[in-house]
Amino acid sequence: MAGDPHSEATASRTGPALLSIVVPVYFNAVNLPDTIPQLLALEPRADGLSLELVFVDDGSGDDSLAVLRRFQAQHPDHIRIVKLTRNFGSMAAILAGLTVARGDCVGMIAADLQDPPELFLDMVAHWRAGSKAVFAVRADREDSASQRLFARAYYSLIRRFALAGYPPDGFDFFLVDQQVVRDMIRISEKNTNLMSLIFWLGYRPVMLPYVRRARDKGKSRWTLSKKIKLFIDSFVAFSYVPIRFLSATGLVVATTAFAYGAYVFYAWLVNDIPVRGFAPVILVLAFTAGLQMTMLGVLGEYLWRTLDETRRRPGFVIDEVFDLPARDDGARQTDSRLRAASSANGTDVGAPAKATPR
Repeated sequence: MAGDPHSEATASRTGPALLSIVVPVYFNAVNLPDTIPQLLALEPRADGLSLELVFVDDGSGDDSLAVLRRFQAQHPDHIRIVKLTRNFGSMAAILAGLTVARGDCVGMIAADLQDPPELFLDMVAHWRAGSKAVFAVRADREDSASQRLFARAYYSLIRRFALAGYPPDGFDFFLVDQQVVRDMIRISEKNTNLMSLIFWLGYRPVMLPYVRRARDKGKSRWTLSKKIKLFIDSFVAFSYVPIRFLSATGLVVATTAFAYGAYVFYAWLVNDIPVRGFAPVILVLAFTAGLQMTMLGVLGEYLWRTLDETRRRPGFVIDEVFDLPARDDGARQTDSRLRAASSANGTDVGAPAKATPR
């Protein structure tokens, strides 16, 4: 029925549509010659869908940008390149790609081909059926034992203390409707896990299990320090458990210290027992001082993130968008998304929003 938003949404999903796939790129020059052809091969198999590939160069120090430009020269109608001024991290690169993507639905996949690109076809089918969020969840992974152990421990803690119902082995390979993309741009939260943020939004996701493949080429830049930062970001952004734990620990220590102090005072006052024990006193002081410093460190994580948000610095800065002159509607859509993200961050898009035809 004309004027019915639900009817219009259904019609747009059954007719021609644009699928955007965002690919963050960081030292992936050896992977891209395999990744790009496999992604381009999706369009003939996607019934009624046009394909847009948005590659975000997150300050790569290798030949990734040059490889992308060569493929763009061969497929100018399908490949767009977003070049950031420096390395801002994978989450910021993904968000940058989402702000530039023009698709009716937008997917995200890593450039190393550990995730199967053909699964996008099943995701699109669920999107056409009405789902606004489709997650490819890991049923298993062909990684080392230490990586599997770390991942399972991380997601177990996330499910237990932060986001109930989160996929047991997590996800970072997904497809969402443009409505979800607009929500993420509007929030524009820094120091967070975008996948957890998508789950937190509350759209009922369809979960498609798959086995994550081992990396064939290149070296992973997902270092231990980045994993630890993601762990801290996830808990600080989505859980109050660390603060509650500090409060409970402080209460227990204070109660114990008060009770022991009362006992010592009573023994000295009533029973005339001299107070001895230099070593125990030093041990207690060292323990409580260490505990206080740890508590201050945890509080500092929250305080620093609060400061980082209030400074209103953008989560990323776009240097250039390598693109053919876009259609007027596509250009307006991209510009509006960039301005929405900029408004959320309190900055001006200015020149970075321009497209650079080459």
